[in-house]
Amino acid sequence: MPTPIGNLSDISERCIQTLRDSDLVLCEDTRHSKKLLQHLGINVKLQSYHMHNEHSVLEKTIATIKASSLVSLVSDAGTPGISDPGFLLVRTCIEEGIEVQAIPGPSAFVSALVISGLPCERFTFEGFLPHKKGRQTRLISLEEESRTMVFYESPHRLLKTLIQFKEHFGETRRLSISREISKLHEETYRGDVQEAIQYFESKKPKGEFVIVLEGKL
Repeated sequence: MPTPIGNLSDISERCIQTLRDSDLVLCEDTRHSKKLLQHLGINVKLQSYHMHNEHSVLEKTIATIKASSLVSLVSDAGTPGISDPGFLLVRTCIEEGIEVQAIPGPSAFVSALVISGLPCERFTFEGFLPHKKGRQTRLISLEEESRTMVFYESPHRLLKTLIQFKEHFGETRRLSISREISKLHEETYRGDVQEAIQYFESKKPKGEFVIVLEGKL
């Protein structure tokens, strides 16, 4: 189920009730999730489930789910499975005949796409680009993409990514860059690739970013 990506008021009543009813909550960081649950006044057992252990604990986790009435999966922020752990567990649950339900809620890329001002009736979600191996291959494969593209990026790689966008998509390609969505310092920059490079060269990137890039016209 999705957790707030910033503002704690974004969590739904259905999420809160489901957390209260859960026998176990699987979470990326138990310390992070514990703070949220304490804020909501909920006391439930937590178990670590993240990208570094999801393969090694999968079999044990499935056994725990089969022995429990209700197990919930949350990410640190946003919706599990969207650039966060979740896919492997969901797929295995389906294979094992375990019922899986998704509760709608916050997702950073949806919010950024909606406020970008770029076409969003058709888009492709690319998440984080590969850090090294496969990065150039991925960018080359997107050069002819006509749909709006959505990327996640960290502050220390933002400029590198924008410079590579200039190489592969041209300096006049329009984009929107949102950071800290629903948080106190939420900000969205809109312009073209070259203008964005100049902007973030003069202003050090801070926070987590969602880049919405115009497709090829």
